[in-house]
Amino acid sequence: MKPSIFAVATVVLLATTVVAEAQVVVDLSLITCKQLLESDNDKQMLISSWMSGYFSASKNLSVVDFRYVERNGKVIGKYCKSHKSDTVMNAMQKNWR
Repeated sequence: MKPSIFAVATVVLLATTVVAEAQVVVDLSLITCKQLLESDNDKQMLISSWMSGYFSASKNLSVVDFRYVERNGKVIGKYCKSHKSDTVMNAMQKNWR
């Protein structure tokens, strides 16, 4: 009986490892406004946070002010509603403050 439990545990461990390796790489420069707007809140927050860090780093800022992150998220959301085919990266370049 013990070898069976070991075999099952090994299969589960290997399956978990395979799933973890099957993660999708996302090129954030290709995400369109439409895709962003259709994403769930968690994905929108992840993208917004990444973009905030990206643009802050481009300006050599090491501080994150969440008021600006929230404000810029609203500005980008408003822009994206009327420019759905534009990329989020382009929207942020045009509207980031």
